[in-house]
Parts: sequence; structure tokens; C-alpha cells
Amino acid sequence: MPGWKSSLKADPTEWLLGPENPSVRYLTLVNILGRDEKDPEVRRARASIMDTGVVPRILTKQSNGAWGREGRFYRDKYTGTVWQLIILAEHEADGKDPRVRAACESILAHSQDPESFAFAYDERAGTQGGKHGDVIPCLTGNMVWSLIKLGYGKDPRVARGVDWIAKYQRFDDGEGDPPKEWPYARYEMCWGRHSCHMGVVKALKALSAVPARQRHAGVNGAIAAGCEYLLAHHVFKRSHDIGKTSKPGWRKLQFPLMYQTDVLEVAGILLDLGTRDTRMQEAIELIQSKQDDEGKWKLESTFNGRFQVDIESRDTPSKWITYRSLRALKDYYGN
Repeated sequence: MPGWKSSLKADPTEWLLGPENPSVRYLTLVNILGRDEKDPEVRRARASIMDTGVVPRILTKQSNGAWGREGRFYRDKYTGTVWQLIILAEHEADGKDPRVRAACESILAHSQDPESFAFAYDERAGTQGGKHGDVIPCLTGNMVWSLIKLGYGKDPRVARGVDWIAKYQRFDDGEGDPPKEWPYARYEMCWGRHSCHMGVVKALKALSAVPARQRHAGVNGAIAAGCEYLLAHHVFKRSHDIGKTSKPGWRKLQFPLMYQTDVLEVAGILLDLGTRDTRMQEAIELIQSKQDDEGKWKLESTFNGRFQVDIESRDTPSKWITYRSLRALKDYYGN
């Protein structure tokens, strides 16, 4: 394969290093330029995340460690606490900040089911954690991933969330009857004969955040099954009819994705897990095809207008999409 830079129309790295988006600047320094975390420039970029841009603007809207109406941490799309936690994690917010820790503790207290340690979209009466019958895979994957990113990877509550994903996440491809016991009996859209593609993606995203040395056999087995499931779909296709796209929206690049997904997120997760497979090639080529002559990628879809704080602008060059696309090409093609 050719080196990754030869796949570019132009190199947008200098643009990504601008100060106005410190999260992208930090990630570009580390993951594109290969700079060490102890590098003074990297440390300054990391520190500025809490002072400039989206993260401090979100945190100023926090009240008692949460956002939105009490008990509607998930249902208030996309202003509730669940969604802010995802955005903070995506933006590399400092998990040691008391406001960020308060948000993490709020989700653990209100959304995590104390019986199974998965995450639910509603809480029990008396704010005693998430409802056992309301746990769903995409939410569990998103919350486990966010909490790991924000420094809770060694917390026993999060470790049990990882175990839940490894034990219960299914990678069925429309063959055979689904099981009937909890948690599979409630939601056809999550647990039907064909596993929810987005639930699979978020589960695999969460497991990808677990350091390799901490992955037990169950986690490794789920990662292997999840990767094969996504590869069987060629990232964004119908596995039983590879000539067709599963959902047209997955071809549009979006950030942040919340419970949705797209071709760039899926390819990135596979690459984070060390997967490079010919069944990814069409997805990589689709990502490449969206680069403009200046080497930038546009934000093609967004939930702007529904967030606490809008993030970039639709149909304009996006530092987030450009960074994520560069990283995918770099990881796929190599140096």
C-alpha cells in the first residue's frame, strides 16, 4: 500500500493545529504528528481544552453536576447529561476536573442499573439507579466509552459495564431466532434477529477503549466477533447484499454522532483495534473521495440547534471530520 500522505489531495495538518479548536490541535499533535504526551506543546494544547472552545461553554451550563431536567438525562435529546458526557469525552475533557467528575458520578448514580451494571434510559423510583428493564446497548456502549475516556477505566462500576457488554452484546446477522430472556425480550430494534448496527458499533467502541492489557478473554472474544460482524458488512453495507448501503445516512460524515454512526466512525473503531482488511477498502475510498482540493473534509450532517452548544457548521470545512479522516487514512495506509 502507498504511504498515507500520498492519498491526500493536500495536507491540512497546519490548519488542524490552529488554536481555536484545542481538542483537535491536541489530537493532531499526538495522533497525526506522533508527539509525546510529555511534550510541552502537547501539554499546553491539552490544558487549553478546559479554557477555550466547546468544553468550557458546556460546563458553564451545568447545574449540580448535570444538564437538563431531573431524570431526563437521556430523554432530553441532545441537551441532557448523557449527551454532554459523550461530547466532553470526544473533546478530551480533563476527567480530573471536579465538574467533569460530577457529571460522571451523576450518570453512574442515575443511569447505571445496579443489578446488571448496564445503562438505562430511565431511572428507578427514588433515584436508585437505572431501570433494569430499560437498559439498551447503544447507551451502555456510549456511557462505558465516555467514562473510560474521562478516567473511570479502573472504577469497578465501569469494569462491570465492560463485562456486561462482553457477556450480552450480540452480533447476530439475521439468522436464527433471538433469545427471549432479559435483556433481549424487550426491544426488537435493539435485539431482534439482526442486531442493531449502531448498538454493535457503540459496544465495540467501548471495548476498544479498554487497554489491551486489561482485556479478559470475554472482552477479546466480543471484539473479535464485533470486528467480523462489521467486516461482513464491509463497514456500511448490507451483509446479505454487499451492493447496497445499509442506511444512506451512514455515508454522510457527522460529529458528534451520539447514538448514530457513519462510515468514518466504524472504520476508525476497526483501525483502533488494529484491523486492516480488504473488506474495509470501499469505506476508506469513500472517505478519501470526500476530501476537497485544500485537503479538508466538510461536516455533512449535524444535530446543531439541538445541542447545549453548537459544534462547527454544516456543509463547511470541519476540523473534526478532517482530523478523523486523516487519522483513518494514516492508520489504514501506514507511514
